Amino acid sequence: MTSSSDQIVIVGGGFSGAMAAARLAERGVTSALIDAGGDFGLGVAYSTPFDGHLLNVRSNRMSAIEGRPDDFVDWLGRNHPDHADPEGFAPRRLYGLYVQDRLRAVEASHPGWITRVQGRAGAIEGTTVVLDDGRRVSGRAIMLATGNPAPRTASADSRRIIADPWAPGALDGIRGDDRVAIIGTGLTMVDMAVWLQARGWRGPLFALSRRGLGPRAHHDHPEAPLPVSPQLADGPASARLSAARRLAKQGQWRALMEGLRPVTSDLWRAADAATRARLVRHLRPFWDVHRHRIAPAIAAEMQALIDAGRLTVVAGRVTTVAASGDTVTLRYRPKGTMDTQTTGADWLIDCTGPGHDPARDPLTGSLISTDRARLDPLRLGLELDDSGRVLTADGTPDPTLMVLGPPARATFWETVAVPDIRQRIEVLTGALTDQGVSA
Repeated sequence: MTSSSDQIVIVGGGFSGAMAAARLAERGVTSALIDAGGDFGLGVAYSTPFDGHLLNVRSNRMSAIEGRPDDFVDWLGRNHPDHADPEGFAPRRLYGLYVQDRLRAVEASHPGWITRVQGRAGAIEGTTVVLDDGRRVSGRAIMLATGNPAPRTASADSRRIIADPWAPGALDGIRGDDRVAIIGTGLTMVDMAVWLQARGWRGPLFALSRRGLGPRAHHDHPEAPLPVSPQLADGPASARLSAARRLAKQGQWRALMEGLRPVTSDLWRAADAATRARLVRHLRPFWDVHRHRIAPAIAAEMQALIDAGRLTVVAGRVTTVAASGDTVTLRYRPKGTMDTQTTGADWLIDCTGPGHDPARDPLTGSLISTDRARLDPLRLGLELDDSGRVLTADGTPDPTLMVLGPPARATFWETVAVPDIRQRIEVLTGALTDQGVSA
């Protein structure tokens, strides 16, 4: 059992949790960092062993430390100078090593301030996290930094259906000319396609999503952010969307997205529930593919697959998925029609994105059922205050329970990319420091 009246218990040892622990130590607060797999600092995002999985953000924006913008580029210069281009897109594997190096460096300079705990959190009781094996980790507050969960769309009732594409060895069975079908056409689909290519697969790929949209590419060179005009920042959402579309049609969409990035969270928080619902229902797919772009080299590889006739992207809705023997049959309804079509494959991969479902999650579900937390009206996640503290059923912030990273999307929307998360780390660790309890 790990227990300290002063420490912060952090559930999730990926980027968010590890960098929060490091920052807390630098601010004079001890923490217990819990990670199920024991690869502290990596999480799903940076655990890939494949160097063809590149960052989706230029290296000069990937510092893990707010206020030190060159930290990652400097680390690359010292350790991997061939990837030290500030405007380049480094392998995600290297970024994971960078995060782990920062965590180790803080542990070395603040010995005993971070306690690593390998285990899976099963329940939360007050300010104690109960692990699946019965161990208990206690402190004065708990921070949930659990990252993105695996997809929940496909049922893994056959070895030919890969429900979690990031599970160790998930792609090992795919060979040579095997036919592959993927549900989802976003970033994970792209990751799987380039990884399969590198592993020697040369078969056809059928990718299906409701709108058939794929991630757009970064420009070869950075574009200066377009200043956010009053037409974009104020007034009805419909008017702001019209103004944004006019700018996009003028060919300035990348600059527009860069300009919106610093104010997106504020705009989201200022929107009422009805406006948020319309944004999620109608705008989100288009926002995602323009906001979360891929490196030019990856975009070129995907286009080559299309040009070779090996990648087919279809807009439509899944009706059924059935596996029989060594074949998976995917039935779907193409967008705009009532007809059902069928495609067969040797493998089906679920790339529909993170399966966030707070009400069903063992940790957050019990918090909701006991009124210690409440879902936002759109059921995107737990409701939080501006500092990231969980709101109880009556709307009162709980100073002993907070959320960081992707699970905080219901409140902040932009909580996935490193630049956004490191800002949230500063807010959260500052709030914990201001409570006046130090190690």
